[in-house]
Amino acid sequence: MGTLGPWAATAARLLLGGVLVVAGALKMPDPAAAERAVRAYRLLPEALVGPVASGLPVVEIAVGLALLAGVCVRGAALASAVLMAVFVGAVGSAWARGLQIDCGCFGGGGQVAAGQTAYPGEVARDLGLLLVSLALARWPASRWALGGRAGTELADVR
Repeated sequence: MGTLGPWAATAARLLLGGVLVVAGALKMPDPAAAERAVRAYRLLPEALVGPVASGLPVVEIAVGLALLAGVCVRGAALASAVLMAVFVGAVGSAWARGLQIDCGCFGGGGQVAAGQTAYPGEVARDLGLLLVSLALARWPASRWALGGRAGTELADVR
């Protein structure tokens, strides 16, 4: 990928990792809001709403921290891609079904007043992050990575 490739991969890691850690951290303090957000999509059986609402922030933070640290970059990027694809599918489904909900992507979530949804922006954001995730999975070698491939270790900051 040339000399800019590892720096682009580093920027991708920091962007994705930062977004995921912030999204997960904002959901953690209010489990009831996270449950409302998951329930509002009307996609899961009620028995799965609680476990998904409590597990999702943990997964987001874990994947985000792996990306920020540069550990298992390809695997973390693929996990990020799966998360983004699920988010795009869930928001797109809510949009297509005419639900009036806040995505809950960064905390909060649940029903909102008519006209208060932001589906186009949410889908565009998550599609963009999905593309970044896929690119990082394809070209994971980056700078300042603790678990990087040869020539990309923490000490290598050419």
